[in-house]
Amino acid sequence: MADERNGNNAGQVVIVTDAAREKIREIMDSQGIAGGAIRVGINGRGPGGFNYQMSLDEDDKPEAGEIVQDEGDFKVLIDGGSLEKLRGATVDFVGQLVGGGFKIDNPNSVWDDPIAADVQKLIDTQINPGVASHGGYVELLDVKDNRVFVRMGGGCQGCGMASVTLKQGVEALLRQQFPDLSVVDTTDHAGGENPYYQPAKGGGASPFHAPAKGA
Repeated sequence: MADERNGNNAGQVVIVTDAAREKIREIMDSQGIAGGAIRVGINGRGPGGFNYQMSLDEDDKPEAGEIVQDEGDFKVLIDGGSLEKLRGATVDFVGQLVGGGFKIDNPNSVWDDPIAADVQKLIDTQINPGVASHGGYVELLDVKDNRVFVRMGGGCQGCGMASVTLKQGVEALLRQQFPDLSVVDTTDHAGGENPYYQPAKGGGASPFHAPAKGA
């Protein structure tokens, strides 16, 4: 195993596809960068999994805590704190008719705790597809002491039906599989795009209903 201390080659932690390599070279050539590096790390979690940070730097010298992966004509500088969660991930470039972008496919689980992993799967497969039709999403922050901490975003942030969505939708589905868990909403609803936050009284609407702004 290669030495992975700061400044030494880490072997192959991430896989850079030919398409990504070609695009990185193209960008470097267009900016007149000889050598250079791309920096890759994980910056928290989001509704779809890990949130990644990736940037191009003409200086290929690692910063404190970064791991170096030498790709020949450029280096990959990997955030040391993200190392184990990035090991085996693939950096790809997906071209489209208009534009395109880098994509990271990661085989590693977002959560080490199996209960949190199961809750995340439920949110991804059953809850978020429902709220997505109204422009919202639910983000899992943590599972601790039988409490599921979530944050609501998009159309759910500041929506007058947010409490109904939380209780009749999110918590009801979670309790079907995890009867001992309760849901804690950490959302700053006052900062949402909707003009107000008024917890709905009663119900009867769909648990995933989010009325349009101004309705």
